[in-house]
Amino acid sequence: MKSFIVTVVIALLFFLALLLGSQNEQTVTVSYFIASGEYRLPVLLAGVFLSGFMISWLFALYHIAKLKMQFRAMKKKLQQEHEQTVKEQDA
Repeated sequence: MKSFIVTVVIALLFFLALLLGSQNEQTVTVSYFIASGEYRLPVLLAGVFLSGFMISWLFALYHIAKLKMQFRAMKKKLQQEHEQTVKEQDA
């Protein structure tokens, strides 16, 4: 639930930035390795912000999945040790 609220807040901030940026009509020339293009400044900033957000989200999901797998493995190991301890106490 907390991550949903954070995502909604970030989306609202992104939308607010787009609204404020729409008042700025400057064009910016972006040079690539081979070509170049002209883009409006708010569109360029929104694209960079969105791509950075998505990349950081992918890294976060990777680390969360890795921690969940470690937790699952440790939980399984603890369950096995608990069963072994119970068997030893019964014997």
